[in-house]
Amino acid sequence: MSVTLTINNRRVVAADGATILEAARAAGIRIPTLCHHPDLSDVGACRMCVVSVERSRGLQTACTTPVFDGMVVDSESPDARATRRFVLEMLLTDHPNECMTCEVNGNCELQDLVYEYEVAWPDHDGKRHAYPIDPDPNPFILIDRNKCIVCSRCVRACDSINGVEAISIVHRGFSARIAFGMDSTMQDSPCEFCGSCVEVCPTAALWPKMSIGKGRPWQFKQTPTTCSYCGVGCQLVLHTRDNAIVKVTGGDGPANHGYTCVKGRFGYDFVNHEDRLSRPLVRRYLLEGKTKPKAGGNGHHTDTGMELVETTWDSALDITARKFAEVKKQHGGDAFAALCSARCTNEENFLMAKLTRQVMQTHNIDHCARL
Repeated sequence: MSVTLTINNRRVVAADGATILEAARAAGIRIPTLCHHPDLSDVGACRMCVVSVERSRGLQTACTTPVFDGMVVDSESPDARATRRFVLEMLLTDHPNECMTCEVNGNCELQDLVYEYEVAWPDHDGKRHAYPIDPDPNPFILIDRNKCIVCSRCVRACDSINGVEAISIVHRGFSARIAFGMDSTMQDSPCEFCGSCVEVCPTAALWPKMSIGKGRPWQFKQTPTTCSYCGVGCQLVLHTRDNAIVKVTGGDGPANHGYTCVKGRFGYDFVNHEDRLSRPLVRRYLLEGKTKPKAGGNGHHTDTGMELVETTWDSALDITARKFAEVKKQHGGDAFAALCSARCTNEENFLMAKLTRQVMQTHNIDHCARL
């Protein structure tokens, strides 16, 4: 069932029960928002989406007001635009004026709206918050309540996307602020550090600690990829600069729809770690075609042929294949055992099973996810 309404003098057909915001966006009509997020329930907290509705008393929030047949909406009425400007001015009276050094400069929803509505930074002698940067000991997320606009996106994301309910808003009015657990640290709360709160935050109130000072959003190259930590297949977007990963965000894939777990979002430091091997290592005696040196009386090898040296992949694989053939000839297939990984794809695990059963000729194969 559908209804017909008018938005900004345009005839719009929308599903019965849709909100004004949903109807407008489906028709390509933009209505500004701050607390709204397409993956979250709407609460009408920010008042940025207010619109004029014919024969309605006062302005209505487009994100929570359902449409009805014959409704007439003006999203750009003088009252609506004036209210949005007032909301932005009020937000700026209690917001740090440090866009030049802010991590999300150029990618901040609040900054974009202030620019669009030409809101000057207000002269203000009233009370302002001066929260200390939260010294939360967690290694993943920085908390800066001075930049928080209390939109409750993080609260709703934690509740509905991850189902943990680690974040809430405590107190009311000017004293309202985000809190974690029983108003303790994020680390001591039920938080699983999935980063969904960071993903939906419209400012830099919540920001990855590992990304601080690594560059501006427009300096990053974005590369879609698949998370390698398990076999679920979550899609990720790697933000890189100078061939190093600066930040990871969730990609819109069928398995994760833009969100990910703590490993996918924050477990990328191994990629450019100085201890990461980039070439295979092989014992020197194997490269030289010699036999394994004998151990001394204390169990230690006195010969220098046991040290690991870098080689090519072709050389390492040839040695591996040769040693496999020798072991199989001497001891049979049951001398081998294989353990597959959930970090591999189904196809890769199938190939490993095929190698184990047909080449090694053993059924000694298992999977780490089953153990």
